[in-house]
Amino acid sequence: MAKKVVPAKRQAQAQDIEHLKQRLDLLDHRLDNIDSVVSAVAERIMMQPISFSMTCPRCGKNIEIAIIGSEKPTR
Repeated sequence: MAKKVVPAKRQAQAQDIEHLKQRLDLLDHRLDNIDSVVSAVAERIMMQPISFSMTCPRCGKNIEIAIIGSEKPTR
């Protein structure tokens, strides 16, 4: 025999589901924004050389890493 759900409880569940939908939409929008920023940075990297200089914490030597790209990344 199926249990009957109280109308107030059913309404609360519907509100919870609607709230989850809104939160997922916000998350989706934020992820789209992050994707756009990462894509823009990747395009800039591919257009010009970038070099990172750092010091090794163990030996103290300077390390230089150069990234050079000549083509726009494709999807």
